[in-house]
Parts: sequence; structure tokens; C-alpha cells
Amino acid sequence: MTDGDLVQVWEKHARKAMEEAAAAFMADSALPPAIRSRMVNNINGLAMHVLEAGFETEGRPCIVLLHGFPELAYSWRKVMLPLAAAGYHVVAPDQRGYGRTTGWDDAYDGDLDSFRIPNLVRDVLGLVSALGYRSVAAVIGHDFGSPVAAFCAVIRPDVFRSVALMSAPFGGPPPLPFNTAEAAARSVTPTATSVFEDLAKLDRPRKYYQQYYRTREANDNMWRAPHGIRAFLRAYYHFKSADWKQNQPFKLTAFTAGELAKMPTYYVIDFDRGMAETVVEEMPSANEIAACKWLTDEELAVYAAEFGRTGFQGGLQWYRCSGGKYTSELEMFSGRTIDVPACFIAGKSDWGVYQTPGAFERMQTVACTQWRGTNLVNGAGHWVQQEQPEEVSRLLLQFIRG
Repeated sequence: MTDGDLVQVWEKHARKAMEEAAAAFMADSALPPAIRSRMVNNINGLAMHVLEAGFETEGRPCIVLLHGFPELAYSWRKVMLPLAAAGYHVVAPDQRGYGRTTGWDDAYDGDLDSFRIPNLVRDVLGLVSALGYRSVAAVIGHDFGSPVAAFCAVIRPDVFRSVALMSAPFGGPPPLPFNTAEAAARSVTPTATSVFEDLAKLDRPRKYYQQYYRTREANDNMWRAPHGIRAFLRAYYHFKSADWKQNQPFKLTAFTAGELAKMPTYYVIDFDRGMAETVVEEMPSANEIAACKWLTDEELAVYAAEFGRTGFQGGLQWYRCSGGKYTSELEMFSGRTIDVPACFIAGKSDWGVYQTPGAFERMQTVACTQWRGTNLVNGAGHWVQQEQPEEVSRLLLQFIRG
């Protein structure tokens, strides 16, 4: 057998394994028959798992949906069919570091640079190209998927013809120091490092969740949670949803320790605790779980199975690609704006809207030049497309159709 024959045999077995993995996902997750699961190869070094709806008819305009943390392509299951019914080919990938997508490094000391935002944009661009599209009608990002979607529009507006940002406002690329040749640049706001130090000095010492997510111990704390990964995820999703009635967000005046400490403990954790210990205190009751129609036990089992298999490090790598050289790289786009139609959707009970003071306002007035509207949805917290899928579907179609 020649080397070429061996390669063909290996590729055949690899394709079969990926097809079996996608089929297993379909069976495990009980997706509606109109949503299919498959693998798409050679996406910037990844074998990318995607969910698709509206794929039966060729030539449809495409919509790309980008999830956040700790989520999956599966998080879009409730809006995919309404979007497809309106005439679109709807594509939701498990992004780099998540789910059934493979080819990424899950080691804390591994290939961190592949998780930086420009490379995540390259992942999405590669998927769009592999599917045979020169451009898409919209890219829609939720949570950490929001800045990826935003930079898709900043970097390649010719490909991503509109952008919907969800739950995480985009205040624009990081600015370069300006007109500083004759004087040292003055910092307009406190540095993140000084704020983190100040949080630890509060009478009730705290730490910012993104700071915690960058630590070595964060993955094991959640993956090996004492109450089990399923209970951890149930508590985490509940705590950040509208079901936790204490989620009554408001604007913060500045990025300072005193202001950040006003947020719930899923954003400003007690200093001596991890996320698992934090969220378990807010575990919903059996009656609350039974009443939770937006995330049934069967649906929760999909997340528990996937993160139980992969852990969280892939998603946590994204948080580590901020500051330092990663911010410097994004400063290349300083002054650039999103010049395609843009909108924002979030739950009215979502603290994510206000956790970065000023970003919500900059997004609407400076960062986007074709603003189409801000929508804060009643009865939804952070998981807006799962908590209120009908309203989110309506708002997205209204936006995309112009």
C-alpha cells in the first residue's frame, strides 16, 4: 500500500468517525429533525461541528450564529427554525474550544495564541467560505460571541453585511494613545490591574470573574465541581437568568472596585471562592427547576454531557487572550467603526449590558455608524435567545430584513 493509499484510508476513517460523532450528537440532544448536525473540515486547522437549519434549498442567504461561554451551537436551537422558516440558511458552529469541534489545544500551557480574537474571526471566515458563501446576510454573536461578531464586521464588512450583538455591548476597538509625543499618555480610566487590586482590598474582598477565569484552577473548579457538573451548570444558568429575581441591573458610573462590587457574585466573586462554590448557593429549588421551560432537564443534559467530556478550558482560553499583546494587536483597528447595519439585543435582567461602564453608550453613538436599535427584552436575563426565543427571533428578522 502506497503512502497515498494510507492517507486515503486514514481520511476515510476520520470522516466516518466525525460523521458518527455528529450523529451521536443528534441522538443525544434530541434536536428537531429540521436541524442537522455535521462536521466541516479544514477550517483554520479545525474540524468544526455545526448545526444547520434551512439547508435543504440551495442559494438561500446565510446567517451565522456565534455562541458564548459556557455554551454551544446548541444554545441557538430555539431561534434557528424561525430564522430558517423566513428563508435563510442558518449556521451555528461549536466555536474553537467548544463541543464537538476538534483541532484546538486544551492545555493551560498550550497554544493560547490560537484563541485570540483575530484568529476566531478567521475561524468564522473559513467556515463561511467552506460553505460556499462570499458574504452572509448577518453574523449574530451572544456573550463572548458578541465581540467576535463585532470584529467580523470591523475586519471584513464585505463578508459580514450586518451584525447583531447580544448581551455584550461592543464599545469599539481599543484606542491607541494619541498626541503623546511631547507628554506621557494620561490614563482616562483606572487600569484593570489596579481595579483588581482594589477589589481584593475591599472590606469584603472580591475578584472579577474574568480575572478568575484566567487562572489555572478555574477549569477544574467548575469541571470537577463538588456537586457535579450538571448541578453546577443548572445553578450557573439559573443565577444569570431572569428566574433569579435579584437580577435588577443598572448602569455603573465607572470601572472601579466600588462600582463593580455592586454586581452579583457571579461577576464579582468572593476572593476566597471559586465559581462552583459561588453559584451553588443559588441552586434553584426542585419546583423552580420543574417550572423552567427555557432549559429543561433534557436540554441541560446536553450541556452537562459536552462540558463533562471536554471541560471548560477551551472556552476559558478566550478570557486569557486579553490585555498585553492581545490588546496591542487589536489596537491595529483603533478608530475603525462597524459600518454595516448593527443592533443590540439583551435581556432586561442581564447585568452583562452594564458590566463594562460606558460600552453600552459607545456602541450606540460611536462604535457603530449604521445603528438600527437597542432592544432589552422583558422576562430574560443573560441567556436571552433561550429564555425568550420567540421575541428574539422576531427582533432578529425585523433587523435583518431592514
